[in-house]
Amino acid sequence: MELPRVGALLALLLAIVWAPAANAAGPSASSAATDSNTPSLVASQHTPPAGYRLTAVRAERIAALAPNIVDELRRHPRAMPYEYTKGSGRWQVSWFSVGASPKELAQVYVDDATGKVTEAWTGFQVAWTMARGYSGAFGRRVNAWYVWIPMCLLFAAPFLPWRRRPTLLHLDLAVLLAFSISLVFFNRGQIGISVPLAYPFLLYLLIRMLALGFGRGRPREPLRMIVPVTWLAVAVVFLVGFRIGLNVTDSNVIDVGYAGVIGADKIVHDKPLYGGWPHDNANGDTYGPVNYLAYVPFRQLLGWSGRWDDLPAAHAAAVLFDLLTLLGVFLLGRRARGPTTGVVMAYAWAAYPFTLYALASDSNDTLVALLIVVALLVAGSAPGRGVAAAWAGLTKFAPLAMAPLLLRGTGSWPRKRSIAACAVAYAFAAGLVMLPVLGHHDLGSFWRDTIAYQSGRGSPFSVWGLWGGLGLAQHLVQGAAAALALAVAFVPRRRGLGEVAALGAAVLIALQLGISHWFYLYIPWFFPLVMLALVLSHPRSPGVANLPEWIVERPQVEAAS
Repeated sequence: MELPRVGALLALLLAIVWAPAANAAGPSASSAATDSNTPSLVASQHTPPAGYRLTAVRAERIAALAPNIVDELRRHPRAMPYEYTKGSGRWQVSWFSVGASPKELAQVYVDDATGKVTEAWTGFQVAWTMARGYSGAFGRRVNAWYVWIPMCLLFAAPFLPWRRRPTLLHLDLAVLLAFSISLVFFNRGQIGISVPLAYPFLLYLLIRMLALGFGRGRPREPLRMIVPVTWLAVAVVFLVGFRIGLNVTDSNVIDVGYAGVIGADKIVHDKPLYGGWPHDNANGDTYGPVNYLAYVPFRQLLGWSGRWDDLPAAHAAAVLFDLLTLLGVFLLGRRARGPTTGVVMAYAWAAYPFTLYALASDSNDTLVALLIVVALLVAGSAPGRGVAAAWAGLTKFAPLAMAPLLLRGTGSWPRKRSIAACAVAYAFAAGLVMLPVLGHHDLGSFWRDTIAYQSGRGSPFSVWGLWGGLGLAQHLVQGAAAALALAVAFVPRRRGLGEVAALGAAVLIALQLGISHWFYLYIPWFFPLVMLALVLSHPRSPGVANLPEWIVERPQVEAAS
């Protein structure tokens, strides 16, 4: 069955699953309602607000006694306090710097009933609530040890070196799982540890993928598993059921999934896609138009209440993106080396905890992975590569760096006609999905809210933003990533699907090393490419020289011609 037909069928099934939730959410709307937790500035300092026990003065005095706030106020003695009510029975006290552009320096929550400080934040954790370590903020129960650890074990188990010596593959798999160490500290709000911990693993994978892309570090033995492939196929079915069940019963839609629904609603109502977004997701228009177009069918089927509620459309979209990516990696593996490799790839996607993390967060990152997988599926077609590359790049922009690699394709240097076909298809596909922007003469807003915003924003979720003072080093890393993206269009001279996957992963990882905001949801972007490169790097059978894919494939191509 063709991929689009499968997608349509799955979309219908998902609509049935989430239809009751959508109906409960109420009719569609095009503007967000007011959030009850929005801070409301208290005007009277000595009179308690309606329904409150404490006065603003008393709440401020309590907040100022928190140890980290005492230290912060010593450093900023002129900081100005402001008191707010936040939801029911809770105070927020914030201190701001003085001057033309005041900055929030500290933020404290005080419980009105008990008069106790419940939270006190300074530094990056004031502006970045995701840095505070709130339990289940991303993915909810997927972060529980009794879910995460079994998923890690399931991912590694089929490849364990039972009664044989470990190989480089086992180190590769361990590194893919080692991002979990960083995640533990992130979940505790210790970003000073979690952020730098991710970089050694990214660097290792970059070096490993570059080596495989240039035909180095290839194993001498075939890929061996300790269980039959039929067991993996059965496990995929159960894992898919578990993943969907967890999404339906215990997942949350983060801001990027919410943005997809808002953007889809704007397209449906023929409103400008960029600018004028709801206050609770004011920067949600930072993605490419493909991201919002992909949510339109789900917005139409399941509606939107106009609020950041359970968002059934975002849930359904995340599940379908995940299922289509799983199907895509299966087809990719099957095309490369047959059904066994397809099942291994599908199992790896279903068992890898960070793909579950993306699904349980209902983010749009699996859509990026899906379009990258599609680009490799159509690697033999120049127009197909052009379309897939354009749409992947106009989802979250990072895959734009893969354009030179996909322009080149597999095998030796392509003919001029092939390059032209890929470039024309790329331009046509890009123009097509940009129609919602061009139709409203919105290119200025598009540039301002996407490229300009993402390149200019600061973030503690990279060593560049966390430590500061590394601007030159960051620019050097970014320049090296750009040089790599261009270089892989020319070297190596010949490449098969495995080498293209490795080089594509290297380009994406190099790009991620240089960006100002990195997060665990970006791992699924390169994960399918890494797994395909690792699997295809093994020889097909024992005793056969482990040559690069393009050498193995070449006689077949010549015989066919």
